Amino acid sequence: MKELEKGVSIRIRLMAGLFIVAFLLIGLRAFELQVMQEQEWDELAERQHQKTIPLTPQRGTIFDCNGEELAVSVDVDSIYAEPRRIADKTLASERLSKALNTSSKSLQAKFARNSNFVWLKRQVNPRQSEQVRSLDLEGIGSIKEHRRFYPNSSLAAHLVGFTGLDPKGLEGIELAYDKVILGRGGYLVMERDALGRGMVSGDPHVEGATPGHDLYLTVDKNLQYIAERELTKGIKEAQAKSGTVIAIEPSTGRVLAMASYPEYNPNAINRHKPNDWRNRAICDTFEPGSTFKIFLMAAALNEAVLSTDQLFYCENGSYRVGGKIVHDHKPYKYLTPAQIIKYSSNIGSAKIGKLLERETYYKYISDFGFGRKTGIDLPGETIGLVRTPDKWFEIDLAAISFGQGISVTPLQLASATAAIANEGYLMEPFVVERVIDGHGHAVLKKQPKVIRKVISRDVAHLITRMMERTTEEGGTATNAKVPGYRVAGKTGTAQKVDPITGSYSSDKRVASFVGFAPVESPRIVVLVVVDEPQKGIYGGLTAAPIFSNIVSQAMQYLKVAPNQPLPKNEALPPLRQTTVKVSEPIRYPQNFDGEESKAGPRMPNFHGLSYRQVLEQMARLDLNVSFSGHGRVIEQSPAPGVAIPYGAKIWVRMMPPS
Repeated sequence: MKELEKGVSIRIRLMAGLFIVAFLLIGLRAFELQVMQEQEWDELAERQHQKTIPLTPQRGTIFDCNGEELAVSVDVDSIYAEPRRIADKTLASERLSKALNTSSKSLQAKFARNSNFVWLKRQVNPRQSEQVRSLDLEGIGSIKEHRRFYPNSSLAAHLVGFTGLDPKGLEGIELAYDKVILGRGGYLVMERDALGRGMVSGDPHVEGATPGHDLYLTVDKNLQYIAERELTKGIKEAQAKSGTVIAIEPSTGRVLAMASYPEYNPNAINRHKPNDWRNRAICDTFEPGSTFKIFLMAAALNEAVLSTDQLFYCENGSYRVGGKIVHDHKPYKYLTPAQIIKYSSNIGSAKIGKLLERETYYKYISDFGFGRKTGIDLPGETIGLVRTPDKWFEIDLAAISFGQGISVTPLQLASATAAIANEGYLMEPFVVERVIDGHGHAVLKKQPKVIRKVISRDVAHLITRMMERTTEEGGTATNAKVPGYRVAGKTGTAQKVDPITGSYSSDKRVASFVGFAPVESPRIVVLVVVDEPQKGIYGGLTAAPIFSNIVSQAMQYLKVAPNQPLPKNEALPPLRQTTVKVSEPIRYPQNFDGEESKAGPRMPNFHGLSYRQVLEQMARLDLNVSFSGHGRVIEQSPAPGVAIPYGAKIWVRMMPPS
């Protein structure tokens, strides 16, 4: 009996011990779940009662060098539906189809999913959003998203680029700096019940969104506008296929303007062909023609294989090289190196190339940046075609000496010319000057970078003087003159290769002009390329006038004082304006009717207007205006409505909006 009682007692104690151990284990687990893992389980429970939908991130703003907006992100409505909350899906689809300009069948297909959330149309215009809200349909809502907008329409479109709906960058700066500009996308958070159904009381809200960094470019919007306008005008007058303009600050490599034609509107990208999007300044290649002679001459002078007073017999316009005949556009006998540049002699250039020899000439071609990328911070740059000297025949050396048998990009040609203007130093071109984060701190600030010294200072000055002589009487670039300023430049006209025959075309050419001003202290290098002009096929007739128009206005805008006497009765050309396409019509003050009095035109009211709007009004009156500051006009002289005396000084002072 005692043994039985003893056995029962042991079993009781054992069971009690097991209960105690189990209780302790349960208690420990409860402590772990309720205390140690409280936050984790709270977040899990929260996620079970929430649905998150990713939203498009907000991209940073792209500004020009003066802080003018070139690309912005604007708030727009995106329309969504919660199909489970829609009582009459057929009626809802019919009413929404009219507001959203889409088919009712596609909306019914979305509603048929019977899901908790579905996008109906993203980034709608304000009119559509207002129409949807006015319907007041159960289960239909809207949320703010960010859409890329380009306030200047086509201005600088090839440079800035555009984005997709994502909105990831697809072209230009938008693509090159996509990771920098692109912010972190937020989430649309919606409450739902245990069965996953949307809860009426759970209003959607956005969490986790952060904007991207802002970019400040080297490009000046006003110079860009001048370049695009003059290029468009010149292309149309020449009945050309396309064209390019590049403006560079030679001492730093800062790109001041980069224009391509045809233009396109990045706000309506689907209306344009992909060929229109291409930035021809860095993507296209062409044979430079006679513009290349300045680099040949620079190499020869730097190597001291010729002297400035040396005479070259130019064979009266016809010269046999390697079984081929090289021609000049006019027959010449003896020419100095300066005259070879001034009159653009192919024969004289071929003879200088022979003195320089293949290996040495190739070294300078490479040192000037041809056959390699410039390093510009833009996508899609090509390197052109420069064959190694071991593949040059005698005729190849002659042809490359006057710019054929070699292909370059417009940017390479502009940068190499800038090296001559910069006393022999080749600078790396760039378009983004600084990157600013959301707190106003500079994340990146780019400094000018010297790639290499190509030629000596003295040789650079000699080449500059030779280039200046092309604009003198008898030179090939008299149309490139800029009243009041000394200009150095070189024309180029090159035949294009026919892709079918593989030989040079008889009627397709590329006309170009590259130069800088003022000669004594260059502020700007401008390259103009006109592809397949039908009228005035030579660079001196087609590209040089475009250069002159751009530089004459740029000198005034940059406030570079004239230092050359003007011809009698000749004034500096006005900053002429033509109609430009903008996203919205320009609104002028109501009190300006544009009428002129007998005493002369009356001064418009410029208060509150932008730089471009002032220029357009002054163009109507054919008058010059002097600017100070940037932003909007806050002060002007003469006063609004006052008759403008002949020869009176007209000025406006501008300041950014506060």
